[in-house]
Order: sequence, then structure tokens, then C-alpha cells
Amino acid sequence: MSTTTVHTPAPARPASAPYRLSAARLVRSEFIKLLTLRSAWWSLGVTAALAIGISLLMAWATTDFGGDFNPVLAITAPMQFTMLVAGILGALAITGEYSTGMIRSTFAAEPRRGAVLVAKAVVVAVLLAVTTVVTSTVALLASAPIFGDRTLDWGSPEQSVIPLALGVLAMATFALLGLGWGFIIRSGAGAIAATVGILFVLPIVLSLFALGGESWAWIVDLGQYLPASAAQVVTSPAPDDFWPALITLLAWPAATLLGGWAVLRTRDA
Repeated sequence: MSTTTVHTPAPARPASAPYRLSAARLVRSEFIKLLTLRSAWWSLGVTAALAIGISLLMAWATTDFGGDFNPVLAITAPMQFTMLVAGILGALAITGEYSTGMIRSTFAAEPRRGAVLVAKAVVVAVLLAVTTVVTSTVALLASAPIFGDRTLDWGSPEQSVIPLALGVLAMATFALLGLGWGFIIRSGAGAIAATVGILFVLPIVLSLFALGGESWAWIVDLGQYLPASAAQVVTSPAPDDFWPALITLLAWPAATLLGGWAVLRTRDA
């Protein structure tokens, strides 16, 4: 009596997915997510309105200054206000996903959490940089008739191009600072409070110690290592202590983003 052997066919291998989430697609998806938020457009609109409006007001206010005022300062000065909006936008770029639970879908599509952080950082930085370039260009064109003969000295880069370029860099770093706090705290209110506290409140608190005299001067001196003070230095025409200020400006967002990366690796979504 013979035995019949039944051969069971091996299960077919699943076909590989036609698409994979490459770095370019990940960045594109983060752009789509951010630009579909009304809060992002409101933030960019407020940034543009403040930057252009304050620049024009400063241009009108300096008509009696003669040649003692560098017009580039009218373009970079609004950053003391727009930096807050940039930081808030950076915080909202990630905390909104935590509040809605979308962050779980994001990590399901891209399990490499560090890649998600880098993609969001690229998107936020590019968006604020482009916005700053546009608003600075509009402010320059709109204020040119007001300044008249007191135009920017384009032949001297340290008096014109360099401060404007560093203003673009500064706005991107402010947004990255907020993004880093968003990853660390995961709460919109908390991340915004931390960002605004560092950019706006802490400089005021440290300056109050000047009332205490020389014994408290070292606390006042710490203010130069805050991001807002560093940005003010690097965007000034031909500033002193340029390199320490630039390092300070870059170190703050780098530290918060590294902290956010550490939190992502050790905490559930």
C-alpha cells in the first residue's frame, strides 16, 4: 500500500511596498501637516505684519536722525517681537500632534523617531527662514522711499547683507527653540511658556538685578548668553563679540533639540 505525499505550496512572500518613507517624503509630509494648520498661517501672518509694520514705523521715526542711523537696524529690530511668534509656531508644530494623538500615526509611519525630529526641524527652520526673507525684502522696498538717500550700504556686507542674513538665521533658531521645548514638554501651554520665558521674561528678570549694584553684576552679565541678546548682537552692523554671540544663538536650539531627542528615545508616544 503506497502512501500519497501531499506537497503544500510555500506561502507567497508579501510583495514589497511600492513606496517607502524616504527622507524627502518625510520632510514633505511634515510640510503638509504644518501648512494645513490654521495656527501656522496665523503665526506667519502675524510675523509678517509685525516685521513690516515695525520696520516702517522705525523708518519714519528716524527721519530726523540724519546719517547716524543705519537703515539695516529698522529691518532687524522687529525681531525682538517676531521671535516670540516664531518660538510659539515651533512649539505648536509638535505639541498639536501630541494633543490630538496624531503623533502615534507619525511614529507608525516612521518608527525612527530621530528622523521625525530632524524632519520637523528642517520644515520649521525653512518655513521661518523663507518667511523672514520675504518680510525683510518687503520691508526694505517699503522703507526705501522713507530713508531716501540714507539707503543701505550694499558695498559693505558687514553693514547690510550679513546682518540681514543673520536675522534670517536668528528667526529659524527661535522656531527651533520652541520645537525643542515642544518635544520635551509635549504640552502646548508648557512649551510656549518655556519658550516665551527664555526669549522674553528671563532677560527682563536678569536686568532687574542691575538695581543691586556691582555685587549682582554677574547675574546681569548672564543676560548676554540668552538667545534674544545673542541675536541682537549678531544682527547689529559690525558688532563686537560676534563669535560668542553666534555660538550662544546656535547652542540654545541645539540643546533643546538634543533634549527632545533624548525624551523621544526614552518615553512612549
